[in-house]
Amino acid sequence: MDGSLLDAALQALAIMVEPQRLLVLAAGVVLGLIVGIIPGIGGLAGTALILPFTFAMDPATAFAFLLGLGSVVATGDPIPAILFGVPGTAGSAATVIDGLPMAKRGEAGRALAAAYVASLLGGVFGAVLLGVSIPLLRPLILLMGSPELFALAMFGISMVAVLSGNAPLRGLTAASFGIMFAMVGSDPQTGTLRWTMDFVYLYDGLPLLPVVLGIFALPELADLAIGRASIAKEVKINALSGMWLGTKDVFRHWWLVLRCSWIGSGLGAIPGIGSAIIDWVAYGHAARTEKGARETFGKGDVRGVIASESANNAREGGVLVPTIAFGVPGSAGMALLLSAFIAHGLIPGPEMLTKNINITYSMVWSIAMANILGAGLCFAFSGQLARIAVLRYTIILPVVLSVIYVGAFTGSRSWGDFLLLLAFGVIGWTMKQLKWPRPPLILGFVLGLIIEQNLFVSVTRFGMDWITRPIVMVVLVMALIGFSQPLLRELRSQGGLRNIVSQFGRPQFFPGDLFYLAVFGLLGAMLIASIDWPRGAKMVPALIGTGTLIFSVLSLVNLSCRRSGMHGKTALDGPIAPDVQQSRHMDISAGTDHLPTRTVLRRAAAFLGWMLGFLASTALIGLLPTVPLFVMLYMRLERRETWSLVVSMAAGLTLFMYVVFDQFLALPWPQTVLGKLLPAMRFIPSV
Repeated sequence: MDGSLLDAALQALAIMVEPQRLLVLAAGVVLGLIVGIIPGIGGLAGTALILPFTFAMDPATAFAFLLGLGSVVATGDPIPAILFGVPGTAGSAATVIDGLPMAKRGEAGRALAAAYVASLLGGVFGAVLLGVSIPLLRPLILLMGSPELFALAMFGISMVAVLSGNAPLRGLTAASFGIMFAMVGSDPQTGTLRWTMDFVYLYDGLPLLPVVLGIFALPELADLAIGRASIAKEVKINALSGMWLGTKDVFRHWWLVLRCSWIGSGLGAIPGIGSAIIDWVAYGHAARTEKGARETFGKGDVRGVIASESANNAREGGVLVPTIAFGVPGSAGMALLLSAFIAHGLIPGPEMLTKNINITYSMVWSIAMANILGAGLCFAFSGQLARIAVLRYTIILPVVLSVIYVGAFTGSRSWGDFLLLLAFGVIGWTMKQLKWPRPPLILGFVLGLIIEQNLFVSVTRFGMDWITRPIVMVVLVMALIGFSQPLLRELRSQGGLRNIVSQFGRPQFFPGDLFYLAVFGLLGAMLIASIDWPRGAKMVPALIGTGTLIFSVLSLVNLSCRRSGMHGKTALDGPIAPDVQQSRHMDISAGTDHLPTRTVLRRAAAFLGWMLGFLASTALIGLLPTVPLFVMLYMRLERRETWSLVVSMAAGLTLFMYVVFDQFLALPWPQTVLGKLLPAMRFIPSV
């Protein structure tokens, strides 16, 4: 950094430490933490909410407010992810995989502290990278076209090999289905409606939020209801020692924090790479490179939390690079930030690096200071938050489930969000029970359209010459190496192909194998529906569908024919190999294995009944009136909680939702039967 840039950075720091701006920054940080904790809101909604208030501010103060909120959303995300297995946003889904098992062991304080410190270091690193790299990264970003974005997406998909653990064929099947789910809706090339079944809701594709909450959040709540216990039996490590231990974990693994921060900042700087995949790429990198990760990741390894959170927060500095340097928003939140640029008469591009360099560095300081303040606030309350894990399930479940319903509704603000949440909740719970890895499904879903769109543009514009571009060749080779790792590992562990073949015997089938029939049926229906589509609309779906069929058939053959001589039998899935028991897949194990299968299914059906009842009541009287009714009924019927506790919980949650979602966010509540029959009552929220 030359002298002029250093002077600009120091001048920007002097501007930012003025008390008034620090107060505005702190207000943005507090709002950002609240937004991150509540599933479904996300930084985009929060930024949109406060944007109008910044137009009357000076530029430095306005961006301090906006970036104060946006920079710490990811810092608040780990709280619901670790304590309940509910991702605050799609960007914290990977934190669930190791964070929730730590909470179940009574180490929630340690996990939360590690997440906060990793978020702090990652966010500061992203800010520093932003401050020194904008002039350097301009030429590199200009080289990133559709071929390079396609190659990066394929490299992201290669993380499936790691996220599937010892079930690579199941992981590839799940990832392929995720890609196909991503292609539901109007084809961007031909306008063909793909797999919409004439539902207008599906024309724009499946919203990410209900899918993520369904796959990861509902299965954890279902297991909580089935097990009828608290998340953790006891807090094994007290608040102070747990916070100190989590902090030491981060600094002990400083090299992992640095690497994952590079990943978060680097991928964040590339327009088109969404936040939903950055934490998975970082998590997959850690699982691939950290010593002993193959045996411990997915079972409560603090390194999984550190990797995900450091990359997640470092992203914010990265996404500002193309926004400031080119006026190209690196994310949806940055698109809103561009409107603030315009309102204050700022032009992204060279002027931000010359004439308005002070404003640019005030943004850098805003991100760094926001991360320090946000992590400090979370740290102060982590001990109290950790104790939530030992509360009774009848206190936790109705509150979290109500918030999830409202959060899912923010996906597209349609009744379809509720149905999608429920459908993917059933899929996610079934996958978890049958030991199918869920992360590959989400990874395929968030990368599906990126792969298809950039492949189409690359072939249309460059023919097949795009493959020979240097960056594309390097990244695709890296992806190929990643895909081949499970096969090579299996060959080494089994002593060669001949020994693997010798393990195959007469196929044995168990009830859990019926899930394969569901896979074949859904896949067949999707492929048959695509036969009459135009060539441009069906080319990628046909290719991915064929691959899905191959992977699923090979998976079934491998599973059923290698069961002879294996042990560790599960009720539904049959015998499994000892090595698979120890490192089955990078996912959370079902916490209900100790219960008889009949009990699990009966209680799961009861939980499904509660969810359907919630939806029926919402359809009849509205979502907001349903919340207190559901909370009171669940708490009284499930465990006979005291009326004083029941009423206070119901009233407090309803008031909170009314203030946040109705008054501040002005959420348009779903239409109801009562509202249609009694038009005069439509002034009542959610009716």
